[in-house]
Amino acid sequence: MGIREMNYIIAIAEEGSISKAAERLFMAQSSLSQYLAGLEHEVGSRLFVRTSTGVRPTESGRLIISYAYRELSEYHRLRDEIQDVEALKGGRVILGISTFRGTFLLPPVLEKFGREYPGVHVEIVEANSMALERMLKAGTIDIALVIMPPKILKPEDVRFLMRDEICIIAARTHSVLKFARPSPAHSKSRIPSYINLADTMEYEYLLSDYDTILGRESRRIFHEHDMIPKVHNEKLSAFMAASLGAAGLGLAFTYYCARTAYSDAVFLSLGEEGTIIELGICLAPGRYHSKASLALMETMINVLGD
Repeated sequence: MGIREMNYIIAIAEEGSISKAAERLFMAQSSLSQYLAGLEHEVGSRLFVRTSTGVRPTESGRLIISYAYRELSEYHRLRDEIQDVEALKGGRVILGISTFRGTFLLPPVLEKFGREYPGVHVEIVEANSMALERMLKAGTIDIALVIMPPKILKPEDVRFLMRDEICIIAARTHSVLKFARPSPAHSKSRIPSYINLADTMEYEYLLSDYDTILGRESRRIFHEHDMIPKVHNEKLSAFMAASLGAAGLGLAFTYYCARTAYSDAVFLSLGEEGTIIELGICLAPGRYHSKASLALMETMINVLGD
């Protein structure tokens, strides 16, 4: 089983669906199904069983998946060492980051890195923080921006990079702004104004799906304050919710790092102290780190670091 085929197995395992894995791999579903059938015939065992929602690995499948992760990690380590012989004149780094946050934070990082190391290609993997931790542990990505504290990795594996904040985004014409107050000097929030959640309950909220961090956190915040918001749309993407909120169609939760894209909107901290989150940067633990990976980490620290 070569590198390409190991990526096939990992894609099926991570997507839990042959059709989704085929889309991710830019190949026909029939070709991926044919490959899987051939591999199962070769090893003499079923590797995945079909379910009503996709596929799940058998015990034999878990052995193959574990093998694929180990071998792919070793290949990445070898590739990194070979790249270092070229002293940053070429090669690639696999960077993991969430889609929403990466949209606002990555452009200046990649622009600076590209100027300093034009021969090094940065491959971007978009996933949530928990998935990125799993990829780092498996060695399938080189570096990632994750939420602190980590859930899977050891705390000492993650280096603090910057603070962000979960906040409310609203149009400048929204009447909720009459309740906004200047943030006190002692607040850890960087947002100029805050609002008490109780003052927003008469307005409609636009929420992200529960399986996203913003979706979970918004619901946790409401539950913590024993409040039930007015919601007609509760499964929106982070982009959709923020954009509709900025357009005056409701209130939405977003990250303060999005302020560069919504210059006409108003951002409000949640209470005097705000809801601060810490972001860390992490290299794949327990493996060789290429000069390119270390250079990208240094660039991220220089551009984004608090």
